[in-house]
Amino acid sequence: MHTLEEKKEQFGRLLNIMSELRTKCPWDKEQTFESLRTLTIEETYELADAILKDNKKEISKELGDLLLHVVFYAEMGNETLDFDIHDVISKLCDKLIYRHPHIYGEVQVDNSEKVMQNWEDLKLKEKGGNKTVLSGVPVSLPALIKAHRIQDKARSVGFDWDEKEQVWDKIKEEFDELQAEISDMNRDKMEAEFGDLFFSLINAARLYNINPENALERTNRKFIERFNYLESKTISMGNDLKKMSLEEMEAIWQEAKKNDTSHQTSDTGH
Repeated sequence: MHTLEEKKEQFGRLLNIMSELRTKCPWDKEQTFESLRTLTIEETYELADAILKDNKKEISKELGDLLLHVVFYAEMGNETLDFDIHDVISKLCDKLIYRHPHIYGEVQVDNSEKVMQNWEDLKLKEKGGNKTVLSGVPVSLPALIKAHRIQDKARSVGFDWDEKEQVWDKIKEEFDELQAEISDMNRDKMEAEFGDLFFSLINAARLYNINPENALERTNRKFIERFNYLESKTISMGNDLKKMSLEEMEAIWQEAKKNDTSHQTSDTGH
């Protein structure tokens, strides 16, 4: 791989290119923090897709796209004299050193759980940092990821089940409450109880060290793969999905399950 000097050289090259683009390229000159925000989110999801595919070349490419956005924002901050890339990196380095006292200080830890607990404690103590346990959870996070982060942060201060098995009683309780509201067909209360049930299921995933976002995306991809098989097989047979019976579609669905590898370890329940 490359030396530290070679890496520094390429980073400097990137900064020079970014500075030139902001002065010469019409599109780059027009961009603002607001206009880039949605593009940054899109790039983050593209990186996430590459990671899920375990495609190292794509991961490298998408990391580059995301890095472009970092230096883009820094260049705009430099133009308004608010901050530059030096400030961004310097503050990051200071934060990493401060939040790793077991590496750069005298604190002793024996597992990653203690590291994370120290991390959250230090965040609360930082000047200008989070003043409450949950204030560090971004408001705009997707609901599933946000629920997981909320529960994880609550756990960091001891708000958690004594035994992880207790969560299943809570899930059953929430499921029973949902069924009761479904019987009454109160849409607002049904939605609220669905939310409570989802929250409890996400909590169970956390307790058993399962990332709920990854788990759901795994099922999404599995369903897409099997449905694509169903669709292509139907077309090859000269049929139309809309005109087929559920029994006919189910027969092909079972073929799809046999032809992929995912059904050997898990199932969509269809």
